[in-house]
Amino acid sequence: MTIRTIFTGLALGAALLTAAIAAPSHAADSVKIGDMNSYTRLPAFTVPYKMGLDLAVEHINAKGGVLGGRMIEVVSRDDLGKPDEAVKIAEEMFSRDGVVLVSGNLFSHVGLALASYAKQKKKLYLASEPLADALVWEKGNRYTFRLRPSTYMQAAMLAEEAAKTGAKRWATIAPNYAYGKEAVAAFKQVLTKLVPDVEFVAEQWPALFKIDGAAEAQALAAANPEAIYNVTFGSDLAKFAREGSLRNLFDGKTMLGLLGGEPEYLDPLKDEAPEGWIVTGYPWYAIETPEHTAFKEAYEKRYGDYPRNGSLVGYNTMLSIAAAIEKAGSTETEALVEAFKGLKLATPVGEITYRAIDHQSTMGAFVGKTAVKDGKGIMVDWTYRDGADYLPSDDEVRALRPAE
Repeated sequence: MTIRTIFTGLALGAALLTAAIAAPSHAADSVKIGDMNSYTRLPAFTVPYKMGLDLAVEHINAKGGVLGGRMIEVVSRDDLGKPDEAVKIAEEMFSRDGVVLVSGNLFSHVGLALASYAKQKKKLYLASEPLADALVWEKGNRYTFRLRPSTYMQAAMLAEEAAKTGAKRWATIAPNYAYGKEAVAAFKQVLTKLVPDVEFVAEQWPALFKIDGAAEAQALAAANPEAIYNVTFGSDLAKFAREGSLRNLFDGKTMLGLLGGEPEYLDPLKDEAPEGWIVTGYPWYAIETPEHTAFKEAYEKRYGDYPRNGSLVGYNTMLSIAAAIEKAGSTETEALVEAFKGLKLATPVGEITYRAIDHQSTMGAFVGKTAVKDGKGIMVDWTYRDGADYLPSDDEVRALRPAE
């Protein structure tokens, strides 16, 4: 698959998104879901998210919808990557459009703003992507649930691999906002527990999407670490990988990358993709379970393109919402909140559960190493890690999360 094909797919997705936003309302008895994401801020992830979400809606409605024949209708908006814009959109969706809940979003600071809104207004919010741990722990509340594995969960998966390398002198680099801060804190917490004599000799905090890759590479090299834990993503990851490679920063070092194996971020690098990094990601081309094969083939047939990690997140978001509505037997907020607690559903990556204790789903992540094949980055030697194995105990959650 070429970069041209990727952008052709993204352009198709953008067209579908525009059509979805402009589409007239369906029947009066449809169930309206409000969904938003950062389409103009990070289309590489969010447009595939919308394509996956729409595919799930088509599948659910083709089977008769929910609650005995009511079709699902999505009201979609662009949050522009801004917390205040997302809150304004949520208010409009509930008060004007009549949605029963809101879902989606990418950035952690946007998700945290919507979680606060959900608590204040007693409205249900399913955070599809925002990864900050506080979303379901320190700032968790009755009306907020999350689908994707959090920064703690994915950092714990990588810390487990880091402990096996024997490296003791570590440096970190992460975007300077909630996601980056929590991803580094979680990694340090888990790795220090596994390897008590580990050292962290440098921390770099570039502003989100404003990284100076050369300067960051030089600063990390000056600390002379044995290993580097990288949390940058998107255009920041591309710049850091290129500048670090030019300066031989990665030579002889153990490299870890949170999200670094996701095709959204690996594909644009083509043959410049880093090799040998231990990463979380999505090897869509090599997952051969019947559930994932059915999803991949349906996605490719619908769009003429391959799924990204965002596609999987979007698809699972809508499956979760439909399952909660069916379990609740209602679209009333309090009934849906109770239905989400302990909700189990089948997805393309296996069964997941929304934990009642903290509202975090057990959706896992793929962990493997990066490699270059046929001029593009891929993941090899990967395994799927069940998210349930990387979550704190109930007692630990009670200490972290405010009582309802």
